[in-house]
Amino acid sequence: MEASGSTTSPTSSHASATERARFPELSARLSELLAAGSLELSPRELHRTGELAALLPSNTCVYIPSLPGLPLARTLEAVAAIRDAGLDPVPHVSARRIINADEFKDFLKKATSKYGVHRVLLLGGDEPRPKGPFADSLQILESGLLRDSGIREIGVAGYPEGHPRISNLQESFEKKLQLARAQGLGVYVVTQFSFAQGRVLEFCARLARSAPDTSIYVGVAGPTDPVALARYAQRCGVSASLAALRNLGSGIGKLVTHSDPREQLTALARYSLSREASNVVGVHLYSFGGAVRTASWMRELI
Repeated sequence: MEASGSTTSPTSSHASATERARFPELSARLSELLAAGSLELSPRELHRTGELAALLPSNTCVYIPSLPGLPLARTLEAVAAIRDAGLDPVPHVSARRIINADEFKDFLKKATSKYGVHRVLLLGGDEPRPKGPFADSLQILESGLLRDSGIREIGVAGYPEGHPRISNLQESFEKKLQLARAQGLGVYVVTQFSFAQGRVLEFCARLARSAPDTSIYVGVAGPTDPVALARYAQRCGVSASLAALRNLGSGIGKLVTHSDPREQLTALARYSLSREASNVVGVHLYSFGGAVRTASWMRELI
């Protein structure tokens, strides 16, 4: 069974009833990956939390990005709104954007005790220099603040296409895994989005060999404006994905079609079914400021 390809998705509007019937297992697995998945909600979209909740299964994980200059108090407001809507808030913790350790400690205690936050996505933070006491995510782990505040699980970033500023990704991951386990914290991986499907599947297979107990949520770019998609890919350093977009040619129709992630999800579902013990447990949708649009798209396929 192939791990990738460009076959028509059984969930596609272009797929016939016969094609759907031929792939019931694949369709079911794709739905499972979405139902177990998550998406991002920008704090600027808080006024649409109710719409989001109406579209998603209850307790769906909704991640809150750490934006430059966003105070922790504002992130806490987002946490509260998401929890009040019946969803599961997962704040990003960006080490180099934390200004004050005591303020961060207070944020964690309130997030866990008042709003039931039990996991965070731990990141270094896209800043050239630390704004406060933490130079990287390892230092946050070493401090014990996450464990002491009641956090039970951490997500760490995975980079199928590598990272432009981090050369020792594997070493860094192994250190995080070791530190987290020593503190009794669960660990899972959320990958950066990528259109280089082969690299994504290679990353998943490699992690399945080196850390088989570590769950993976594969990052997928949600349906979005193609120009915005290229801009985010540039910002995130997704070089192979940019090359893939360029290779589609100048036709805007091709780019719009490519920005619909159904084919990517189908390849991922096929990969997951082809392995006896797959550690791919769900997908993480990057919504790029269009959380309701992304949630609507998810609902159609679950």
